[in-house]
Amino acid sequence: MSKQDTSYWSETHSPLYSFVFTLPLFILYELGMLFLSMDDIFVLRNGADVLMRQVLGVFGVYGAYGFSATFMVGFIIAFLRQKKHLKSMVVRGEYLLNMFFESVLYSALLFVLLGFFQTFLMSPASKQLFQQIVLSLGAGIYEEFVFRVVMITGIASLLGFVFQWEATAKNAGGVLIAAGIFSMFHFVGEFGDNFSFNLFMIRFLAGILLGLVYAFRGFGIAAYTHAMYDLVVLTVITTSDS
Repeated sequence: MSKQDTSYWSETHSPLYSFVFTLPLFILYELGMLFLSMDDIFVLRNGADVLMRQVLGVFGVYGAYGFSATFMVGFIIAFLRQKKHLKSMVVRGEYLLNMFFESVLYSALLFVLLGFFQTFLMSPASKQLFQQIVLSLGAGIYEEFVFRVVMITGIASLLGFVFQWEATAKNAGGVLIAAGIFSMFHFVGEFGDNFSFNLFMIRFLAGILLGLVYAFRGFGIAAYTHAMYDLVVLTVITTSDS
């Protein structure tokens, strides 16, 4: 493997590339939210919405845009903590393009795998296509931020502190536990699915795969993988119903 290839895999895993890469996704989501009514905003829910509303409500943070602000603050803090480890602050356009194609590949693999089991991660809560698209973008950003970045990191740190596990063991434990919580939250809320063990296990497997994408390739590619997967599902559902 060449030095440039090695540089690509290491640099694109950094918070800098994740931030720049996901910024268009975040902007598109926020623009979509501006065109939705307040009723739509609070009806469109996913697992991350439920969890973030409950946690942030404890600290007196309410409203749709409080969640967006919290996400940005958390991302900036993560970036500043890792800034000293960055070899360069230069962002290479070809790296971002390669990250996009990586995301396409991983989302296709996820779609094929879950399609084999004849189920999907998402069940559209709204009949309006625009609302579904906005929800897909939000799921890519916020579910990956909550269930991968926050939970895997937090759970792995806790496991390392309590059991004194090495990095591989505690990170693997973080991926597995976060995947279980991720699957469970698809059954939460008014628009959550009715619980079934088979559906839980399939989404648990999907959570593991997304967790591995996050662990090895970073938040940005995991977010795009999730969002692209949801958009493909919407395309399949929409064309099959037409």
